[in-house]
Amino acid sequence: MFRTKNKGLSFQSINKLAIPAIISGIAEPLLSITDTAIIGNLPINATEGLAAVGIAGSFISAIVWILAQTRSAISAIVARYFGAEDLKSIQFLPSQIIFINILLSLFIYFVTVGLAPQIFHLYQAKGIIHEFSVTYYKIRAMGIPLTLFVFSVFGVFRGLQNTYWPMVISIVGAVLNVGLDFLLVFGIQGFIPALGIEGAAYASLLAQLVMAIMSIYLFLTKTPFTFSLNFKFHPEIKRILSLSFNLIIRALSLNFALYLANAYATGYGNAHIAAQTIAFQIWLFFAFFIDGYASVGNIMSGKFLGQDKPETITELSKTLVRYTILITMIIGSLCFIFYTKIGLIFSKDPEVLILFYQIFWLVILMQPINAIAFVFDGIFKGMAEAVTLRNTLLIATFIGFAPTLLLGDYFGLELYGIWIAFWVWMILRGGILIVIYNKKYLNFSKIIS
Repeated sequence: MFRTKNKGLSFQSINKLAIPAIISGIAEPLLSITDTAIIGNLPINATEGLAAVGIAGSFISAIVWILAQTRSAISAIVARYFGAEDLKSIQFLPSQIIFINILLSLFIYFVTVGLAPQIFHLYQAKGIIHEFSVTYYKIRAMGIPLTLFVFSVFGVFRGLQNTYWPMVISIVGAVLNVGLDFLLVFGIQGFIPALGIEGAAYASLLAQLVMAIMSIYLFLTKTPFTFSLNFKFHPEIKRILSLSFNLIIRALSLNFALYLANAYATGYGNAHIAAQTIAFQIWLFFAFFIDGYASVGNIMSGKFLGQDKPETITELSKTLVRYTILITMIIGSLCFIFYTKIGLIFSKDPEVLILFYQIFWLVILMQPINAIAFVFDGIFKGMAEAVTLRNTLLIATFIGFAPTLLLGDYFGLELYGIWIAFWVWMILRGGILIVIYNKKYLNFSKIIS
């Protein structure tokens, strides 16, 4: 077991925050990955349905990631005030941020629903895939304001160093979504009609509604805050919005990379986008899994900053890098052991499976690189260094990912080209943050030693 000088950074204390954060963090990708697995096994139009869920799901994730950046911002601010034992100074801040988030998400919902057909044409979706994408999105999109509300509440809990209640909410939502997926997609003869892809969308929507109701109750009973609105904005609102704005630009560049990947995969054919959907949903699931430890960096570095303990942030970064590299090696080993069985969970189409198996090893071997990148993402978020994170993603996307993807397409690499571009993207994301951290704090070689 790894040793740390600070008892507050022991394996047990970190996992007390990380494990609930992992469970709550994988809730949203679990909604999508459940839809992917169930739709991929429909008796009719399974490949087309799988492609549609991948396209529409990636667009929903893009919106949520972009708008949910206030979660990291408010988590960092609340953690700092929590560390300084001065929560009274931000009594009305969470409710103001939540209110702003709800208004913004409602605006996005109405605009994107009206433009859904045009949006999915941009993804090169055609025919039945386009029809399914629009149908699925219009239902799932109703849950965007609910998801952003839940994420905002999660941000408050994380700032209070509490990942337990977000975990409880997420477990309920995930279990409910899986049950409703089977019930609504396949139906019960004589009682509930089989709704197919629409059923998957309604299952996710209902799960998100229950999670939002639970969030309201727990926010009011388990935090020192209320939903009372003070229309005189808190002084920290400007800082949070500034942090959020930079993180939103970062998220836009991130999602531009994801859009390019899906658009090119769709252009290669139905089986290609179906295989890409499976690979990316697995990548996303593991990314959120690893992000549970990265969120500890976000949560604890903000608190240590409030306590004026920069040296503890350094020790925290060392510990988290070691843990996450070990975890990704375990995850990768399991994926190689069950390599073929994993594909069969999502599809029985031979063409889709062949394409998926060709690239899955690239997804697996990328996990340690992802771990380092995500840990430093969390540390920099906790220290409110949003400009650094913004610039890193801009460089990684427009100098790394996009040119690599275009080169791969030019040489006919198809899905290989897409995942080589993801490799370049993640190496740059982690590498740039390591260089900056190295200059400011310590030598990176000491972190992994």
